[in-house]
Amino acid sequence: MLKRRRFKQTETFEQRLSREAAELRKEAQGTPAGIKRERLIQRARQAERALRLGAWPSSPGPAGAEMTGDLPAKR
Repeated sequence: MLKRRRFKQTETFEQRLSREAAELRKEAQGTPAGIKRERLIQRARQAERALRLGAWPSSPGPAGAEMTGDLPAKR
């Protein structure tokens, strides 16, 4: 039976997502307009959205749609 390769992460999941989003945005800035650039920006937004959603359960107060940034906040 093959032994599974394991390693311990040195950064938290949130730190890795944040770093990935920043790297993707930086790469998108140096890329000419087009499909590749749009995909890089889309992946950066997805990582940022995952960060916000990950913070949602531990946030104080009632959880609302304004945390996701998808819906306008109530007035």
